[in-house]
Amino acid sequence: MDYASTTPVDSRVFKSMMPYFSEKFGNTMSPHLWGMEAREALERAREVIAAFIGANPMELIFTSSATESNNLAIKGIAFANKEKGRHIITSKIEHLSVIEPCRWLEHSGFEVTYLPVNKYGLVDPDDVERAIRKDTILVSIMHANNEIATIEPIREIGQICKGHGIYFHVDAAQSLGKLPVNVNEMLVDLLTVSAHKIYGPKGIGGLYVRDGVRLEPLLHGGGHEYGLRSSTVNIPGAVGFAKACEIAKESMREEAERLRKLCRKLIEGMLEVDGVHLTGHPERRLPTIASFWLEFIDGETLIIELNERGIAASTGSACSSGKIEPSHVLLAIGLNERQAKSGLRLSIGRWTKENEIEYVIECVKEIAGKYRRR
Repeated sequence: MDYASTTPVDSRVFKSMMPYFSEKFGNTMSPHLWGMEAREALERAREVIAAFIGANPMELIFTSSATESNNLAIKGIAFANKEKGRHIITSKIEHLSVIEPCRWLEHSGFEVTYLPVNKYGLVDPDDVERAIRKDTILVSIMHANNEIATIEPIREIGQICKGHGIYFHVDAAQSLGKLPVNVNEMLVDLLTVSAHKIYGPKGIGGLYVRDGVRLEPLLHGGGHEYGLRSSTVNIPGAVGFAKACEIAKESMREEAERLRKLCRKLIEGMLEVDGVHLTGHPERRLPTIASFWLEFIDGETLIIELNERGIAASTGSACSSGKIEPSHVLLAIGLNERQAKSGLRLSIGRWTKENEIEYVIECVKEIAGKYRRR
């Protein structure tokens, strides 16, 4: 029940990657046959992933992760455009790989506006409009929240940014493969994607950079990835990422409908437990994540109880698990500190079965009864 943290590699993805570990192992920068073979595989993968998001192949940069992509987008825009302005707009519920680069930039002479959200976690496009200044150079808003599943009004925000001539970055790591993602329909200039959230391998991500957008690279060296990301490219990872996108393209609509039904069953069953409250938008949400706060137990204790019953779950983002602080996302939607520490995120995926949903609900009911008796 923790697919939002990561997914198992699909066997079809794994099979596509295998030759590039030991048979077709060349470096894309090498001039010989093995290098050419690797380069061809890389460009085929780039074409497949770019097509999946409606981009041109030359607009897709391979990175090591969504975290790196977010850092490259935010810091890259900031330093390439600092003569135009030093103001950035984001929201209070972004992934930490967006929030932390913004905080870092604040120590480097930039100003950041962190927009509030409503009780469902929605950013108001009017708040974006009001926050824009003459020196604003970038707006960064995630497509769908990784903790509470709320889907943001991306196109409306994109229209505002376009009207003001401001770059617009969207973190789509959690939504790719679950929702339609098209960079032109969404009116974005930069878009972050990741393989391991869609049954691809860890260690490979991507950043869409619209043609004409200037970025300052984070990594300098041999000039890989059109000079924006110097480093020997992860060919097996890129091939696996492309295969994962191919599978998602074929099955996304049918899979999303199945998962939406399972998620609805999970939410309805959880809400039958007295003291369980849904977080995020009741309708405008990913079909894979059900998130709650609980009156009778703190999140960490519940995770331990579930783990003892063979259930993997989380209190929020896997990247911040283990921290004692309450979820910044739950605080932003209006929960107090105690409530925010009682968060539970259950996320489902390709191989989740209905009987597993039923088992989780029964376990939560059992745990609720146990702690109420204390």
